[in-house]
Amino acid sequence: MIKGKKVVVVMPAYNAELTLKTTYDEIPFDIVDDVVLVDDKSSDRTSELAKEIGIKHVITHEKNTGYGGNQKSCYRKALELDADITIMVHPDYQYTPLLIPAMADMIASGLYDSVLASRILGKGALRGGMPMYKYVANRFLTLTQNILIGQKLSEYHTGYRAFSKSILETIDFEANSDDFVFDNQMICQIFHAGFDIAEVTCPTKYFEEASSINFSRSTTYGLGVLKTSVQYWASKKGLGSNKIFRVKK
Repeated sequence: MIKGKKVVVVMPAYNAELTLKTTYDEIPFDIVDDVVLVDDKSSDRTSELAKEIGIKHVITHEKNTGYGGNQKSCYRKALELDADITIMVHPDYQYTPLLIPAMADMIASGLYDSVLASRILGKGALRGGMPMYKYVANRFLTLTQNILIGQKLSEYHTGYRAFSKSILETIDFEANSDDFVFDNQMICQIFHAGFDIAEVTCPTKYFEEASSINFSRSTTYGLGVLKTSVQYWASKKGLGSNKIFRVKK
């Protein structure tokens, strides 16, 4: 716990056997109460290893549901565990869990309801090996999104995020895509519902075992991001509504 708030780390996993233990070993268990790993039908020993290293809550999908579908299972379980603060950490060790205390404290202190770990603040992205085409696309998409959404985030595309219980109980994340655009839909939902998002600087690592999507999938993701941002803009202007922006009853 941190300041009386229960902290749950969720790990959406797919073929993470080679990097899971390294990631898990950096989790600061002096404040983290529970860890949830959701294995999206990996072809390796991700689920078995998760149980061996001591992860108590391991969910194994019968079929691959996609990155967004995996996160939905993560957040359902976090709500079931009555988490006050839920932090998503990828088990591929692209992001260090050592930032968990800083991110959790910003929410526990009541300053923000969500915190993103940004690879773009500072020089973490390129220094960590982010491919140049991904860096350029990230900067272009982020600029366009900031204009359409009316915010000033340094990036919308990090996979390292922290959320308050209020956010997970308010936004309808179940209405989002099961694919990679889920991440951006969730950010837009958070802003649409009136919550604020903070950012912290985050180092990152790109290496062979780290998860990544290819150019074709990246293109599909980019188009989905732009579509979501336009939907947000239209909704705020009263020019249309979209189911993802409906709050839970």
